[in-house]
Amino acid sequence: MKTDTSKKLFAKAQKLIPGGVNSPVRACKSVGCDPVFIAKAAGSKIYDVDGNVNIDFVGSWGPMILGHNHPAVIAAIKAAMENGTSYGAPCKLEIDLAELVIDAVPSIEMVRFVSSGTEATMSAIRLARGYTGRNVVVKFDGGFHGHADSFLVKAGSGVITLGIPGSPGVPEDIVKNTISIPYNNLEKLEVTLRNPDLDIACVIIEPIAGNMGVIQPRPGFLEKLRELTRELGIVLIFDEVISGFRAGLGGAQAKFGITPDLTCLGKIIGGGLPVGAYGGKRQIMEMIAPLGPVYQAGTLSGNPLAMAAGKATLAELATPGFYEELDRKAIEFGTELLSLARKHLGDKVCMNQVGSVLTLFFTEGPVTDFDSAMKSDTEMYGRYYREMLKEGVYLAPAQFEGMFISAAHTAEDLETTLKKAESVFIKLAE
Repeated sequence: MKTDTSKKLFAKAQKLIPGGVNSPVRACKSVGCDPVFIAKAAGSKIYDVDGNVNIDFVGSWGPMILGHNHPAVIAAIKAAMENGTSYGAPCKLEIDLAELVIDAVPSIEMVRFVSSGTEATMSAIRLARGYTGRNVVVKFDGGFHGHADSFLVKAGSGVITLGIPGSPGVPEDIVKNTISIPYNNLEKLEVTLRNPDLDIACVIIEPIAGNMGVIQPRPGFLEKLRELTRELGIVLIFDEVISGFRAGLGGAQAKFGITPDLTCLGKIIGGGLPVGAYGGKRQIMEMIAPLGPVYQAGTLSGNPLAMAAGKATLAELATPGFYEELDRKAIEFGTELLSLARKHLGDKVCMNQVGSVLTLFFTEGPVTDFDSAMKSDTEMYGRYYREMLKEGVYLAPAQFEGMFISAAHTAEDLETTLKKAESVFIKLAE
């Protein structure tokens, strides 16, 4: 595998950009190597600047569910681009995408588009505070909801990957209004929410955790969460930036039959372009300016290119049988990958999978929360990452992320990946 050009570019980038990257995990520190620089992507493949071709299981961290450069999405972007790239004013495409989102997601009666998942989650908690007149946000250990100040308490994703305990620059006055509790712990959940001394405005949760590795809720956990928040007048926010339109057309909430008050979306609804959204009950959403007093704005919100890409993507996802076929091949692949890993590594590995996204943890498991995820052997994952990259398989440079299967992954792609993975597992076992 050639890396000369990537190394030169990374050396130059480090002089111009903090750490040489525009998002920390991309620096590949936790996996013990330098990043590869990408030249282009198509279908299930990603091509780097040194001419290496890799089977891609990152998919821009999830949004490329159709694969890279899908013809319908590219055609929609080109058509929109011919009419201009940004208006800072209303356009019909916003309405078209809003209708698709509202029709698909059970909790959403009104939706507001923004430009990122972080913007969606920070706007949602501001709205919840404005609606309830309360201040405290409850989140879950290892849950990552973007890099807004309120969310960096015991956060997942890049924060735990880099070993950063929260973040300097976050005022204590903000931290004191964020409570982080264990995921999947019913007892702690009830004690916290029923505490009369707390002024809880909202609970925000990834209904399928995706930023400490893929972790499903235990049976009854989301049901109890919904019951308690409804009883106590607390706004329940589902962060479905990853699970939305990945767990199914209606997201995790449709899969589990739990309807939150507000939902945050991102990734897939932009078809690979920068976009996010938050939506929910009409009576709550009508608190947002200009209808109500809770202010939120963005010049690029509802950007026509992102709206067009999202509209084309969601139309493809609505094709009958799309999710059934995607999940079938992904689950078959995940089952075989785990079987091969255990054949050579024994109980040093376990796997969590929900449909087309999975995490291979280098720990005995089971992994059900932040503490059990943190038992993973990250050094072993780093070796796994480096060896797979040499074999032409592009994985997330972090133990605590998902492996995303797309509609573009062919049977040959998956079979090739399994063969390469087995050769790597044999090396790891030596």
